[in-house]
Amino acid sequence: MTHRSRAYAVLIDTPREDARASAAFWSAALGAPAREVPGEEQFTVLGADAVPGLVVAVQAVDDEPRFHVDVETDDVEAETARLVALGAVEVSQWLECRVLRAPGGHLVCVIPVHSGAAFFAEHARVWP
Repeated sequence: MTHRSRAYAVLIDTPREDARASAAFWSAALGAPAREVPGEEQFTVLGADAVPGLVVAVQAVDDEPRFHVDVETDDVEAETARLVALGAVEVSQWLECRVLRAPGGHLVCVIPVHSGAAFFAEHARVWP
């Protein structure tokens, strides 16, 4: 059975106390307006022009600053298994999302499809 996935977002993980200043900095640096996400206050999304085709957001975290990538998929279990087979290690689960650590130490979150159905269908890769 096949599934599809694609890189969906680059998140700028920032310690919670610095998140507002970080969002203001990245908004100005990338020329992309910042907006908070209602109901998900830990996220501040930068405008679509920041990196065309990808969501860029500042995420307030209770951890060290870092960057991570979100991969959206129509089958979280299958995509997680595919990335684990490539060398990632599953480290946690948050809601329906899986958090993996890729070789080299970077985090990758596997999330259900968040983009529009037509955009996802056009840009996602099909995996066996």
